[in-house]
Amino acid sequence: MGLSDNEFLGKSETASILYHDIFDYPLNAKEIIKWRVGKRGLSLFKKTQEVINKDGLYFLKGKENLLYKKALRERASDRKIEIAKKNASALAKLPTIKGVFITGALAMNNAEEESDIDLMIITKKNHLWLTRLFAYLVLRVINSAVRKPNDKNQKDKLCLNIWLDESALSWGKKDRNIYSAHEIAQVNPIVDKENIYQRFLQKNKWILDYWPNSVRIEDTKDKIKGNVKINNLLERISFWIQYRYMKRKITREKIDLHKAIFHPKDWGKEINELLSA
Repeated sequence: MGLSDNEFLGKSETASILYHDIFDYPLNAKEIIKWRVGKRGLSLFKKTQEVINKDGLYFLKGKENLLYKKALRERASDRKIEIAKKNASALAKLPTIKGVFITGALAMNNAEEESDIDLMIITKKNHLWLTRLFAYLVLRVINSAVRKPNDKNQKDKLCLNIWLDESALSWGKKDRNIYSAHEIAQVNPIVDKENIYQRFLQKNKWILDYWPNSVRIEDTKDKIKGNVKINNLLERISFWIQYRYMKRKITREKIDLHKAIFHPKDWGKEINELLSA
């Protein structure tokens, strides 16, 4: 005999539904279990709302339109994921690229028809900026559509907005919150060399404080090798050229030799405020 909704939906489960409502994302029972909110996150939820179960999906009362929206977004996401895989396959030919992950709404199959395709690129140590140059060259050669800053027409364009080298996989402590934890847990690895996906999760085990059932993290060992000095010199020159070009456009982006995270909006802060309101 199955559990009733009242028995199934405890505080952690209801909090998950409230969180995903921000992104217009109804959850099925399996997803609710996967995305149960952990102790670290529960204190953020100050309000309660009535939950409805219809067609196997759980959402807040009055949000029945999400069922139709979910179907549309899943169809759009399937198409965009194929585009992402095609481009990731080309990028994977670069020996210094170790991982290509789908991020953002698309990683949750929740992308809108007009949205872009967010990707995270992980590179070999001390090769991020050289790799970035070659990656954009590859995408230009294969005639891929890449989103540029302030580009309002973003449909199906690649947005390479997170770059990490393998020595900088851990998220900064100031940027650790329920939102960034979810964004990390939901990434979809479409290129995974040398077990880089699990190495990325291992460096960010803190996400389990917020979403304890979201991913399975294995014990891994770093396989970082040293680099000859000439490569380091070329990498620094490449970094300097690119940084100089983008410097005047930087707001709250995080950019150094080992990472480039282009997130001008502080979504973590906004989500915390919404949950606490």
